Amino acid sequence: METKTTSPIMLYSEQTPNPESLKFVTNRMLYRGTADFRTDELAKEWSPLATALFDMPFVEGVYICNNFVTITKGINYQWEDIMLNAKEFIKKYVEDAKLVIKDGYEAAMATMEAENVDAIQYEGEEAEIVQKIKELIDKYVKPAVEMDGGNIEFKSFDKGVVGVVLQGSCSGCPSSTVTLKSGIEGMLKRMVPEVTEVVAEMG
Repeated sequence: METKTTSPIMLYSEQTPNPESLKFVTNRMLYRGTADFRTDELAKEWSPLATALFDMPFVEGVYICNNFVTITKGINYQWEDIMLNAKEFIKKYVEDAKLVIKDGYEAAMATMEAENVDAIQYEGEEAEIVQKIKELIDKYVKPAVEMDGGNIEFKSFDKGVVGVVLQGSCSGCPSSTVTLKSGIEGMLKRMVPEVTEVVAEMG
């Protein structure tokens, strides 16, 4: 008889500030990094897990990061009706050790991001400001946002206005606007006097 030495898969759900998003946390590393799938097309290209979740009628977005999956549902569905189904599906998927994200995803996203960012060239003092903003977001904002099942990425800096992209549970979350304005904007204005405003842009 074959004995398995691996510990059993544990999975629990956590609420996020977004009522339409729920975070499913497991005791396994699913993907080192962040993977945000807002469309079925992108999921089909890069993530068998996200593709399988999109096959469920209530799923509108899938965000995978480290040891959790955040599912964003359609507003016509109630979590109490669908949560167990999603939970069991993810648990079984992880137990079967199926592929979560295809190789090459990170490189492809990095290239896409570089193309977006490279369109804007920052020079001199502005380049230093942008570097400072990115460091502050990575150090102080990202860990807190990740706890809520989401992610934030720097997008642009123009005449004092910082553009950021919200992913996972933060995307379309009613309270993300408050977080963005009171929390992130307040901190960046204090730490980087050149910042006048923070706005959310589309990814």
